[in-house]
Amino acid sequence: MNTTEKAPVLVGVDGSDSSLDALRYAAKIAAALGAPLRAITTWDYPALVDLYPAPGWTPDEDAANVLDAAIRKVFAGDPPADLSAAVVAGPAASVLIKESHGAEMLVLGSRGRGGFTGLLLGSVSSTCSTHAHCPVLVVRHERHGENAEHTES
Repeated sequence: MNTTEKAPVLVGVDGSDSSLDALRYAAKIAAALGAPLRAITTWDYPALVDLYPAPGWTPDEDAANVLDAAIRKVFAGDPPADLSAAVVAGPAASVLIKESHGAEMLVLGSRGRGGFTGLLLGSVSSTCSTHAHCPVLVVRHERHGENAEHTES
């Protein structure tokens, strides 16, 4: 291993608005640190799929499509030169914790696609915040539009 190689800023991407915000922020941090950016999307079979797999369904391809679409949306066709992207099989929190071993920082959105929308912190971001092997930054998605919270000054 090249010891002069900088550790990457790792970001978990699931296609949610929160993860897109995390990808944007992770790119800024990576650029400021002069570190590479590594975006990861995970996939895992739901419990019942093992018994009755859907014909033609390929979760790894679906995950790759989510990651590609997120990168296109966030970087408008001009991703950072040092961006690497990977689709990894396994539960999101477990994969990201394992990947965090060699990372400068792990950046996550506060809420992903699943779970309960009333919670402030999702299960993956909560688990990674507790168990990651590097600093973790949880980016809160700012809602815009008529449903956004308003504060008066």
